[in-house]
Amino acid sequence: MYQEDIVLCASSSYDKKYYLNEDFEGLPQQVKDELKIMCVLYTEDIGGILELVFDEDGSLNFKVSADEGDLLFDEIGSVLKIKQLQQEKAELLEALETYFSVFF
Repeated sequence: MYQEDIVLCASSSYDKKYYLNEDFEGLPQQVKDELKIMCVLYTEDIGGILELVFDEDGSLNFKVSADEGDLLFDEIGSVLKIKQLQQEKAELLEALETYFSVFF
């Protein structure tokens, strides 16, 4: 179906930027705001780069990366924070997967 993962949004603690894929501009403003807050707070707390990506099955996944020399990146905190977000934002994440399967 899909050649590679499709990025929904991303946030970087390195260049203090947030990115929303323009293909998802049709999302309601409240959803876009919630995604931005979630991603930016994650990178402020944990560091590194967080991407929310849809895989070839249409599942929404958290993809985390950090610069090799980044001593401030919290690997353990990252795993815990993602589990917390998956629980707290389960409804939002499921709705985004549904949106993706309908419109893509």
